[in-house]
Amino acid sequence: MKTYEQVLETVELALAKGEYHYCIEFLLPIIESFPLSSKEGVNLRTILITALCGINKKEEAKRFCKELLKSYDSKTRENAIYLMEVIDSPDIKKPKNWNLQFESNSLQNKNSLYSLRKKREVLEEKKFINVTQTPTGETKPFQKGFSLIIFLILLLLIPLLSGCVKVEDTLDLSEPGSITNNLVIESKYIKKFPWQLKFEEKMKDIFPDAEIEQDESTFSLKHKNLNLEDTKQVLKITQNTAGELAGGSTNIEINTTQKNFIFFKKYFYRLDLDINSIQDVDNLELILKIIHPNKATLIGKNNSNLEITKNLIIWNLNQGQINSIEFSFWSLNKLLIGTSTILIIIIFAYLLRFYRFKLGTDLPQLPSN
Repeated sequence: MKTYEQVLETVELALAKGEYHYCIEFLLPIIESFPLSSKEGVNLRTILITALCGINKKEEAKRFCKELLKSYDSKTRENAIYLMEVIDSPDIKKPKNWNLQFESNSLQNKNSLYSLRKKREVLEEKKFINVTQTPTGETKPFQKGFSLIIFLILLLLIPLLSGCVKVEDTLDLSEPGSITNNLVIESKYIKKFPWQLKFEEKMKDIFPDAEIEQDESTFSLKHKNLNLEDTKQVLKITQNTAGELAGGSTNIEINTTQKNFIFFKKYFYRLDLDINSIQDVDNLELILKIIHPNKATLIGKNNSNLEITKNLIIWNLNQGQINSIEFSFWSLNKLLIGTSTILIIIIFAYLLRFYRFKLGTDLPQLPSN
């Protein structure tokens, strides 16, 4: 079997010479040997689509374009969409005066050659045309409507330049012993990608008891009343599953400590998310939201991707690197506060009863025998 370099050299040469039939006959028997998931398979299929369009076999070209649309690579899908638009574009009829028509009559051929010779002589005599004195007219500015249309087009392009898929995970730490984790995947402008559908099916199988909501553009997976260990396990399983579909390994580490101060507790959290394997995905936006009971204090260097409010941390994750965050917050020791309040009420009631009995009453007393 020929190597990829040999095949590529052969078909590119045939394509440059306009030998579309030879290019198609050469590629069709061996195209399946180069899988769609590889860069080589994508390049050879693109060349095959070009050759098919060259001989006006649009339906076969569309079939290979649809295969490219199933690719996990965003750039490959964008090129396939562009090719589909080119294939579906209507044919423009050329005017007759664009083409040269030859007549079979020998006399007419001689007359045509004679007229062409005369024209050539005229052109040789007049090598150039002086247009320096030719008026071009007044330069007119663009109309007001043109500026408005350009502004509207640019305004509509702004959201299209951002991520098409938004992955948002909300971690609610308001009750450290009862944590809620809510994962939402949203397709902003187009329908779901194949990797989204596979991820949703796997999540349904792994977490059948979780609260799941989905429609044409969104998918929501919610876990409630989790302790810290269960939360770590849910996040690890979710991230590992997403990493497998992305073609690489990912990892998440959550370290926590706490300090008790009688009626208060101070919690320390450190999160490390390793997403080195997810790189150069232009259509992906990753956000982690952390809800905490009181205002959080960021430990270490400030991160430009963090937005901290009173009870919320919004963390935009960077692809192709390890994302880390360390923060702390205070929480009331509700059990100790409740127990202390009950004891104070009991002691106060007892003292009130004791001193009231000691003071006695103004009622007359019966004589004693």
